[in-house]
Amino acid sequence: MVRYEVDPPRATITIDDPDRANPLSSEGIEQLARAVQRAAGDPQVRVIVITGAGDRVFSAGGDLAGGFVDSPTSVDESRAALGDLFRALRQCGKPTVARVNGHALAGGFGLAAACDIVVAVEDALFGTPEINVGLWPMIITAILQRVMPRKAVLELMMTGRRITAEEAMRLGVVSRIVTRSELDPAVDEVVESLASKSAAVMRIGRTAFYDVEDLDLDSALQALMTGLAEVTRTEDAREGVRAFLEKRDPEWKGR
Repeated sequence: MVRYEVDPPRATITIDDPDRANPLSSEGIEQLARAVQRAAGDPQVRVIVITGAGDRVFSAGGDLAGGFVDSPTSVDESRAALGDLFRALRQCGKPTVARVNGHALAGGFGLAAACDIVVAVEDALFGTPEINVGLWPMIITAILQRVMPRKAVLELMMTGRRITAEEAMRLGVVSRIVTRSELDPAVDEVVESLASKSAAVMRIGRTAFYDVEDLDLDSALQALMTGLAEVTRTEDAREGVRAFLEKRDPEWKGR
């Protein structure tokens, strides 16, 4: 259901059920969370890439055929698992890239939006169609509200309307739009760029970025000053400044 592959410096996590539009069952979501945690703990992995199998769908969201409504226990397990997955992505300490190879709907939309960088094919569609089957995209609200304008999120949730990759980019979800033939080279370029940076500084800076998103201005500034002090104490910060002054490439130690 979920494939995990490491080709340093990246780990690629693939939702692997293309015949069923790569659904997010409770078991699949748990596997995704474990894969993210595995990548987070692997020193060979500098960047985590999440994608869907095939060339049609990234993920169509929750597995409605898996007793989603008939069993309250299934709903509770799915809700908890998806929350754990989003927490794992936020707390992994490494850059995450969504390789959106096709439509990203419902929970699949939330999963893509939860990644730091989203590279999408130009014909991908995004949306929250849950309202059309009498459901509501509860858990992914926590992600989408932090990525998109609130009114835009609510309109999509209330209407179930699907949006193009171009509109998703305008609304702040998608980072880069490419043709299908450009998808892998574009993801490779992003991975190479991210992996070329200091892993230590990336971890500190990325963590600070997310930590301050819900803070008031004064609290955010105080937290960021603490983060800056932590960055400047790293060996990599000292090496980076020396390399700049000596006009050479830095040699990162990751600490």
